[in-house]
Amino acid sequence: MAETEKVTVLPSDKMYNSFIDPKYVPVGKDKYYIRNLQVKAPASGWRHLTSKEIEELVKNDNTAMSWDTIMVTDQFDPSMVKNNRFYGYVRIGRITSNGLQYHDLRLPCGITNSSIHSCDIGDDVAIHNVSYLSHYIIGDRCMLFNVQEMSCTDHSKFGNGIVKDGEDSDTRVRIELMNEIGSRYIYPFDGMITADAYFWAKFTDDVKLTDSFAKMTQDMFDSRRGYYGTVGEGSVIKNSLIIKDAKIGSNCYIKGGSKIKNVTINSSEQEPTQIGENVILVNGIVGYGCRIFYSCIAVKFVLSSHSNLKYGARLINSFMGENSTISCCEVLNNLIYPAHEQHHNNSFLIACVIKGQSNIAAGATIGSNHNSRTNDNEIEAGRGFWPGLCTSLKHSCKFASFTTISKGDYPNEIINPFPFALLVNNTTSNMLEVIPAFSWLYNMYSLVRNNWKFENRDQRKFKVQNIEFDTFAPDSMEEVMTALALLEKWTGKAMVENQGKNPLDYPEDSLRQIGRDAINNDKEQVSSLQIYAEGMEKSSRKTLVKKVTKAYSAYKEMVIHYAVKNIVAYMSENLNESFNSMADMLEAEPYCHEWLNMGGQIMKSSDVKAMRDGIVSGRISNWKEIHKEYNVIWKRYRTDKLRHAYYCLKDIMGVNDRFLSSDWNMIVNCGIDVQNHMAEQVYLTRKKDYENPFRKSTFRNDDEMNAVVGRLEDNTFIASTNRNTADFVEKLQNLKNRI
Repeated sequence: MAETEKVTVLPSDKMYNSFIDPKYVPVGKDKYYIRNLQVKAPASGWRHLTSKEIEELVKNDNTAMSWDTIMVTDQFDPSMVKNNRFYGYVRIGRITSNGLQYHDLRLPCGITNSSIHSCDIGDDVAIHNVSYLSHYIIGDRCMLFNVQEMSCTDHSKFGNGIVKDGEDSDTRVRIELMNEIGSRYIYPFDGMITADAYFWAKFTDDVKLTDSFAKMTQDMFDSRRGYYGTVGEGSVIKNSLIIKDAKIGSNCYIKGGSKIKNVTINSSEQEPTQIGENVILVNGIVGYGCRIFYSCIAVKFVLSSHSNLKYGARLINSFMGENSTISCCEVLNNLIYPAHEQHHNNSFLIACVIKGQSNIAAGATIGSNHNSRTNDNEIEAGRGFWPGLCTSLKHSCKFASFTTISKGDYPNEIINPFPFALLVNNTTSNMLEVIPAFSWLYNMYSLVRNNWKFENRDQRKFKVQNIEFDTFAPDSMEEVMTALALLEKWTGKAMVENQGKNPLDYPEDSLRQIGRDAINNDKEQVSSLQIYAEGMEKSSRKTLVKKVTKAYSAYKEMVIHYAVKNIVAYMSENLNESFNSMADMLEAEPYCHEWLNMGGQIMKSSDVKAMRDGIVSGRISNWKEIHKEYNVIWKRYRTDKLRHAYYCLKDIMGVNDRFLSSDWNMIVNCGIDVQNHMAEQVYLTRKKDYENPFRKSTFRNDDEMNAVVGRLEDNTFIASTNRNTADFVEKLQNLKNRI
C-alpha cells in the first residue's frame, strides 16, 4: 500500500538546508555546486552586506535567517528592499532606484513584500508581492508581481521525459500519442520536433529503435539532482498562482497563470512566448513564440514553436506541430503535424495522427466513437484533412492527402485512397460517395491559396522542423498515381460487368487497360455507368465513385503541373542544363514510389530505413545527429522531388524509355495550358461567391457587398496568381529550345 501523504514536522536545521539529500552531493562538493554552474557571477563578484546595509534592511522590516548568507554586488541600494523574509543562501544583483515598464505595468526595481528562499536574483529586477520564491535563478530585468508560489525541487526535470538519480523509471513523463491504449508512448524533450515524435511513435514495433530513442533522451540531460528553476532575462510574471519546477526562457510574459508545473517554456527576444489567464500547464514543453490564453489546459504535451492554445482548449497526451492553433475544444492522444487549425468549442480529436495543413470544423467528433470493447484504434489523415461541420468518424480510418469530408455521421471505418477528394455519406441511397480530385475540379481558389497561405503564416525565426508547404509534393502525387490506377481498374470492372461478363476472369492489368481506354475514348459511356470502389468502407453497402472522367483528367493535369513546375525551377536555376541533360541526371536513380511524411518533411522511405538502421547500429547516436540527418536529406529533397515528378510525368505519358524532342515541346505546351487553366479557375471559383444569390441576399446592393467583402477585381491573391502565371508561362516559353 502506498504511503499516505501527510503533513510532518521538520527540525529547524532542515527547514531551509535540505534541498539536496547529502547522498546525492559528490565528495568535495557542496549543495550549491549545480547552482553555481547555472549562474554567471558578476564582474565585480559577490560580497557580504555591510553593517550599515543590514541596519537599513532591518529598519525596512526585512528579516533573514542569517544576514551572512545574503550576498550582493557593489551596486546595492537597501532602501529598495522592504518587508521581505530571506532564507538560505540568497544572491542579489544590482538594485537601484530605477524602475521597469512592460506595457502598462510599471514597477520600481527592488524587492518588497516577498519571501525569498535560496535564489539568485539578477540585475535591475523588480520582485513585489511574491509570497514564496524558492530555488530559482531570476535573470536581469525581470518583473515578478503578485505571485503566490514559485518553487523548484531538486529532482525537477522541467517537462523532459527523463529520470533523476535515485528515481524510479515510473516517474518519467511520457506522452501517449496516436492511440489511447498508450503503447505508442514517447518521452518528450526540449528541442523535440514533429518528425522526432512521429519517428518514435510510428515505429513502436522496432524495440531496438525505440530503446535507442529512450536512451538518447535520457543522455541529453544531466541526471544529477540540484538544478534550480530559471527565468530568463526580460521576462514578466504577474498575478499568477503556482509556478513549480519551471524553466522559463527570456522575454516570456505570464499573466494570471493558474498552475505551471514541470515545464520548459521556450522564449526569446526574437520569438517571445506569452501565457495568459487561468492557464494550467503540467508536464510538457512549450516552443518559441507560442501563445496560450484564457483557461487552457495542457497536460503531458509538446507545443511546438509559434502555436496557439486559446479559449479553454484542452490538450492532453498530445504533440502539436508548428504554426498550429487549437481553441475551445478537446484534443486527446494525438500527434498533430504543423499548420493545424481547430477552433470550435464542440469539436473533439482523439487518437489520431493528423499530418498538417488541416482544419477541424465545429461539431466534428474525430475518433471519439468507439466501435470495439477496447481503445486500441486510431485514425490517420494525410495533409490537408478537412472534415466538415458535425462530422462523426469512427476508428479506424485512413485518409489520403487533402481529403474533404461532407457533414454527416459516418457509421463505418473508411480507407480513402483518393487525394483531393470529397467524401459524402448519402443516407438517401445508403451509399458512401466519393468525388476524386474534387478540390481541383470545384475549389481551385482554395487549393492554390493553400501554398501561399501556409508558407506566409510560418513566422518561425529558426526553422528546426523542415516543412513541405507545397500541395503538390511526392506524398500527395504518389497518391494521385495510385488513384489513377484505381479509377482505371474500377472503370474497367464496370465496363466488363456492363457487358455481362465476370471481372474475375480478367487480370488486373487487363481491367486497367479496358478502363483507361474507356475513360480516354468513351467518356459518355463511362459517365452513364455506376462505378463502385472496393475496400473503402467496412460495410456491405456500396461506395459510389462519381465524376470519374473529370477526376481522371484532373489528376493527370495535377501531375503535369507538378512535373513542369519542378522542371522549370531546376532549369531556371541551372542555365547550362538542357532537358536531356537533366533527364540523364535524374535517370541515374530509379523511381521511388514510397514516401513518408515525417512531421512535415517528405522523405523517401529508403532514407527513413537508412536512418533507422543507423540509429540501431549506433552510427547515429543522439538527437542532434538525427536532426542533422534530417537536414542532409532536406538539402537533396528538391532533387529527389524533381526526380519523382519526372518519373510521374513519364508514367502518365506512357513513356517507357526516354522522352523525345517532340515530347518536350508537348510537355511545355501542356504545362502552359494547365497553368492558365489553374489561374482561370482560381478566378472563377472565387467569382461564384459573388454571383451566388443566397450570399448576395443579405446586402442591399453590390456596393454594400463590395464594401463588406471587397471587390473581386481587388482580390490580391487573384492578382498575385495572374502575375505568377504570366511569369511561369514566360519561363516555360523560354525553355522550349533547351532540349
